[in-house]
Amino acid sequence: MAATVKNLIGGEWVDARSGATMDSINPATEEIVAVVPKSGPDDVKAAVAAAKAAYHPWRLTPAPRRGEILYRVGQILTERKEALARLMTQEMGKVIAEARGDVQEAIDMAFYMGGEGRRLLGYTAPVELPNKFGMALRDSVGVVGLITPWNFPIAIPSWKSLPALVAGNTVVFKPASDTPNLGVEFARVFHDARLPPGVFNVITGPGGSVGNAIVNDPEVKVISFTGSTEIGYSLYAEAARYGKKVSLELGGKNAIIVMDDANFDLAVEAILWSAFGTTGQRCTATSRLIVQKGIAPRLTEALAARAKKLTLGYGLDASVDVGPLVNEGARKTVHSYVEIGKGEGARLLCGGKPADKDKGFFYEVTIFDQVKPDMRIAQEEIFGPVLSIIECGTLEEAIEINNNTAFGLSSSIFTENVTAAFRAIRDLSTGIVYINHGTIGAEIQFPFGGTRGTGNGMREAGQTALDTFTEWKAVYVDYSGRLQRAQIDTDAILGEE
Repeated sequence: MAATVKNLIGGEWVDARSGATMDSINPATEEIVAVVPKSGPDDVKAAVAAAKAAYHPWRLTPAPRRGEILYRVGQILTERKEALARLMTQEMGKVIAEARGDVQEAIDMAFYMGGEGRRLLGYTAPVELPNKFGMALRDSVGVVGLITPWNFPIAIPSWKSLPALVAGNTVVFKPASDTPNLGVEFARVFHDARLPPGVFNVITGPGGSVGNAIVNDPEVKVISFTGSTEIGYSLYAEAARYGKKVSLELGGKNAIIVMDDANFDLAVEAILWSAFGTTGQRCTATSRLIVQKGIAPRLTEALAARAKKLTLGYGLDASVDVGPLVNEGARKTVHSYVEIGKGEGARLLCGGKPADKDKGFFYEVTIFDQVKPDMRIAQEEIFGPVLSIIECGTLEEAIEINNNTAFGLSSSIFTENVTAAFRAIRDLSTGIVYINHGTIGAEIQFPFGGTRGTGNGMREAGQTALDTFTEWKAVYVDYSGRLQRAQIDTDAILGEE
C-alpha cells in the first residue's frame, strides 16, 4: 500500500497549501510507492519563514551542542539503515547492497560533522603591531536552500545538510521529484533527533515551482545544488541576481585508463563496477574506457563477456547486479544515445536496447568499442549503463583524451608503473583521481567535486564542505591602549619615531 507523506515546516507535518499531491513510482515495478505533497511557492515561503525564525536561536546554540544533535542523527540513521535502504531500492531502483552503502555515507557524515561541532577550525596569525591579536573565525550565513538529485537520495542530502547545520545555519530542503518519500524520511530523522522546530524543513514538489521559489527567495542566502549542468548553470545565473552564495555539483564524463602493464583481473572488476553500478546513474560513473592498444583486444573481449552475464532485476533480490533506470524518460534518453553511437560508427558489442521485461524501466548493459574521442557518446553525459571504449598508444595520449571533455569530476588509471601513476596524478585534470581503482567510491572525509563543467569550484564533503555554509570573520583585538594604524605606524615598531 502506498504511503502518504507530508512536508515538514516549522516542526509540523503539513500538506501542500493547495492540497495537490503527486505520486512516487517504483521504477522496477511501476507501482506507486508514496503519495506526496505537490508543493508550490506558497509552501516554500512558509518554510523559509520558519527557517528564518529558527535561525538566530540556532546560531546561538553552542556548536558542540549542535554537534551532539548530529550524533543523534547518526544513531537514528544507523537504527533505520535497513528500512531506508529498502525504501531506496523501491523508490529509485538501486540494488539493495548499494542502497545500504548510500545510507552508510549519511551515517559517516553525521558522525564526522558532529565532530566539527568541537572544531569548526579558524586560525590565528601574527599581527603587525605590538599589543594586538588577530584571528579568523567561521560564521554562519543564515537560511540555506538545498536541492538534491534522486541517484543518492540520502547520501547527497547529508553532504549538504549536516555541514550547514553544524555551522549554525537553518535549512530548506527540496528532494528530487523521483525520490520525495526518501527526502521526507530523511527529514524525519532530524525531527526525531529533536532538532529545534524550523531548523530543518522539507518541501516536496516539482523543480520548476519549488526549486525556483527557493532560488528566488531573498531570505535564502546560500544555494547548494546537485544535478544536471544545464539546470545548474541556469540556477547559478538566477541566484546571482540576489548575490547568493552558490555551490554546484553537476555532470561528469569519467574515464578509466588501462595501461598494458595493468593488473588485468583487477581492472576488469573495477570497470564493471564503475560503469554499471547504480545502472550507470552516478555522476562519477565510468562512461569512457581509454585502453592502451596492447591490452585492448583481451580487455574488450573479457568485458563484453562479463557484461552479458550481469543480472538485471528488482534490486531487493540480492542476486541482482543491475537495477532499472529511474524513469521512462531516462530510458528513452539512454536509448537515444545508443542510436547516436551506432550512427557515429561505433561498434556495439553488447546490449543496446531496452530489456525484455514486463514492467520497469530496465535497459540492457551496453558496451561500444571503436569509439573516437570526439564522438558524442565520448563527450556527452549519458547517465546510464553505457560504456565507450577508446584505444590509445601512450600514457600522454590517454591523459590528453581523458582531459578533453567539458567535465572534470573523476578519473582513474590502472598501471603497475609508479612513474606512470605519479604522472597521472599530476596531469589528470579532474577533482578526483584514483590509482588502480575505478572512478566511483569517494569517502566523506575528502573533498568531493570537479573541474570545468562539473561545477563552480566548490567542494562537498570533508572540511571543505564548511566553506559553502560559512563566511570568514577576521577579528582584531588591540590591547595597547592607544590608536595603532596597521601599515602606517610601522616606523614606531622599529623605534624610529
